[in-house]
Amino acid sequence: MADRVLPSWVDGPSRDAVIGFVESVATGPRAVPVEERVAVFDNDGTLWTEKPMPTQLHFVLGEWARAAAAEPSLAERQPYTAAVTGDYSWLGEAVDKHYAGDDSDVPILFGAIAEVTGQANVEDYAASVAAFFQGASHPTLGRPYAETVYLPMVELLRYLEAHGFTNYIVSGGDRDFMRAMTMEAYGIPPERVIGSALGLSYDDETGHVRYGTAFALLDDGPEKPVRIWSRIGRRPILAAGNSNGDVPMLRFVQGHPRSLSLLIHHDDDTGRGDAPYDTGVEQALAAASDHDFTVVSVKSDWSAVFPDPAAG
Repeated sequence: MADRVLPSWVDGPSRDAVIGFVESVATGPRAVPVEERVAVFDNDGTLWTEKPMPTQLHFVLGEWARAAAAEPSLAERQPYTAAVTGDYSWLGEAVDKHYAGDDSDVPILFGAIAEVTGQANVEDYAASVAAFFQGASHPTLGRPYAETVYLPMVELLRYLEAHGFTNYIVSGGDRDFMRAMTMEAYGIPPERVIGSALGLSYDDETGHVRYGTAFALLDDGPEKPVRIWSRIGRRPILAAGNSNGDVPMLRFVQGHPRSLSLLIHHDDDTGRGDAPYDTGVEQALAAASDHDFTVVSVKSDWSAVFPDPAAG
């Protein structure tokens, strides 16, 4: 079993599609030049769990609670109310509305993130995020976040690297939040993380780069191909995502003559810890057949979801 390619993937069409594609572009006379072997991955819900909330929201809830303790009037408005009361229904609804195309709550959510992060220098923010990852556990699974990565996807990352691929993360999550964990969790260095971001400025007096008080960009939907091109300068040949916001990225790679688009479908009702859901992925599932996405079923295509802590 240890020598089996993609050992946590079940034999079947999805695993065959991945292996067939990689072997075809990396070996033989029709191999794609190694510099063109670029793969892009969404993060939340694609490489690790995103339910009951994206991990960054777990982190920032603590920031909002501390801000509300210092200024109690903040607790009278969302999302500070959620942080203080522990009722996260508003947050879940805001995220679901975004994936359904309704961004009415996004300015409120991002504005509150900017309120607790704005003017911080980038090194201090990185240190606070790193401290969070050292002590925080998933709110429902009870596992450290390092153990909520999807084992089959980590195997895929290693398999691609072994065949000359360069892997990038392209996520709607905060770029600098993800940078604190991507090397340890996935082996992807910070310079290959593309995400949403607050504006930045240089403080000449202190020598620090500081965050502004407004988001410079939201890296989701049609912004993903734009950011891929601006950061990488190439059209990738493989993409993996799990939501409606990933459809433009999944289709963008198909402009290359050789490509593979993977859509992770969270349909696992077996009690292995990955709760099934279709909210926010309806459009992607509906588009899968028309646009030749390879749908990867968490229930049927993965023999394991998370790494075994005992195995290290």
